[in-house]
Amino acid sequence: MRIISICPSNTELLHYLGLTSKLVGVDDFSDWPKSIEKLPRLGPDLSIDMDKVQSLAPDLVLASLSVPGMEKNIAELERRSIPHVIYNPQSLSDIQNDLLDLGKRTDSLAEATKVMEWMKNEISQYEKISNSIKKRKKVYFEWWPKPVFTPGKVNWLTEIAFLAGGENVFQDVELASVQTSWEDVVSRMPDIIGMVWVGVKTEKMKISHIHKREGWDHLETNLRTKIFKLEESLFCRPSPRLIIGMKRLAALIHPNHFPAFLPEEEESYIEKLQVTRT
Repeated sequence: MRIISICPSNTELLHYLGLTSKLVGVDDFSDWPKSIEKLPRLGPDLSIDMDKVQSLAPDLVLASLSVPGMEKNIAELERRSIPHVIYNPQSLSDIQNDLLDLGKRTDSLAEATKVMEWMKNEISQYEKISNSIKKRKKVYFEWWPKPVFTPGKVNWLTEIAFLAGGENVFQDVELASVQTSWEDVVSRMPDIIGMVWVGVKTEKMKISHIHKREGWDHLETNLRTKIFKLEESLFCRPSPRLIIGMKRLAALIHPNHFPAFLPEEEESYIEKLQVTRT
């Protein structure tokens, strides 16, 4: 089977299902796993080269509406009658359902079920610890600094925050993405600020940007607010890697309640899943 992924989250779904070898092309932003580095690149996710996609003769193209602006790519896939599937996950359960759907389409249902069970088990364990925490941390996720964008209630990061012993300070807003102001953020008095600028590498984000904002002195002095730089790949992409992000956030904000975060364990999780499959 010849598969193309035109967004990073779907590339990651395939890796968790053990289907990376089926990939014949990916978007420019897909950067995990490393084994895809030499695959043909089809352009940035919002400007996919559809002529190149068509020339690769895919049996299935994976698209996602979780990427704003993907609609034009989907319209072109439909116009050219290129076989494709569209995912639009907003929650951890949606991601599990997408895994099962992809498993059915690729004759990998057993593998998908195993990954789903792993996700559910990890969520259950962290939920149990989270429910025992009496003082939750108020978390503000900054998707973009100017204008300020942050996830609202209808987003997996609200779930991730809860499972990590926190609460999203914008969980009262019934939206997936909220455009607001820094003044509004300060008024919500976050204990934790998670910088996770979409499309920006972690090393490129500067905490000093927040230190310069009006009101930061109040947060730092009165609330002892802490700022953490978070990896976009572990928090902004709707794939099983969000479970790794959950573990990272939990260890950061409640180190006395949750296990230490060991980033190298991710591949070991996948290896264990693959061993179980065989």
